Amino acid sequence: MLLDLIKVFIPALFAFSIGIGITPVFSHYLYAHKMWKRKAGKGDETPLFNKLHESRETGIPRMGGIVIWFSSAIAIFGVSAASIIFDGSLFSKLDFLSRDQTWIPLSALIIGAVIGLIDDFLEIRGRGDNKTGGLSLLKRLLVVCIVGLLVGIWFHYKLDVVTVGLPFIGPLYIGWLIIPLFTAVMLSVYSGGIIDGIDGLAGGIFAVIFGAYGAIAFFQNQINLAAFCAAVIGGILAFLWFNIPPARFYMSETGSMALTLCLSIVAFMTDSLGEGEGLFVLPIIAFPLFATSASVILQKFYKRFLGRKLLIISPLHHHFEALGWPSYKVTMRYWVLAVIFAIFGLTLTLVS
Repeated sequence: MLLDLIKVFIPALFAFSIGIGITPVFSHYLYAHKMWKRKAGKGDETPLFNKLHESRETGIPRMGGIVIWFSSAIAIFGVSAASIIFDGSLFSKLDFLSRDQTWIPLSALIIGAVIGLIDDFLEIRGRGDNKTGGLSLLKRLLVVCIVGLLVGIWFHYKLDVVTVGLPFIGPLYIGWLIIPLFTAVMLSVYSGGIIDGIDGLAGGIFAVIFGAYGAIAFFQNQINLAAFCAAVIGGILAFLWFNIPPARFYMSETGSMALTLCLSIVAFMTDSLGEGEGLFVLPIIAFPLFATSASVILQKFYKRFLGRKLLIISPLHHHFEALGWPSYKVTMRYWVLAVIFAIFGLTLTLVS
């Protein structure tokens, strides 16, 4: 038990230290090259949204998510390299880079990071398919669909995943339907990535979510996966250190896409592969993400079919800003809700 705890905590400390160490230089580069959007908001048709974002998006750099995935990846590969160099030592017992638990979520983290980085770069330069720059939503959703489809096929045909866990009931056989389910879940989680945009909001919520899944993996004896989640948390906390008000930079797409794709896979890995219910509790543990996505969908539904708005502005956290809530109040209350729902989901998993 003690060795397992050390195996989990070391990557978190390592990733956090790396993130804290690289950020001053990285931040200086972002400001020196003015790596922020040239035009705030989403275009001329969203004046209220643009007003809320003008000071944030045109003077604060993007690409802050690099701190998260870069420090996490270096920590993961660093521990693995140390185990090879110092074979037979304590480091060899701390290596958690494994084919059955960590390679798939790590690959998703990197793929999402790269695609998101391309989108951020285009957005900063004012190029791309969107009015304010960047890849179009359709292209980004297509990437997510392809990743979800490929990973779903791998889970079904290579890992023989044919069931999903239900609390107090047990495994539910769905066969090949695990493939479209994987894609749908990944799309749903990714859509919640728009929760970024307020100082400290996304970082705190993702840290709580990955913390909950790290705990689930640990109690299901998926120690390598728990250590992976811990490494990601370390990277997020390093990012959050510089993202709390006033934010030094924003996570943007390179961070949100990396984390959401990775989170989807972690949820599936803590499901039938871990003899748990990681997928069932995903909407609970990641409730702030799903609520954010739902608020956008409902807003569009109301405007199109009822001819009026449900919210002053969507997503939901910007609605609270439009009501007059200070941004720090929105962030703190979202953090509190994230912790409450994470505890609820974790408890449901452990007692079932």
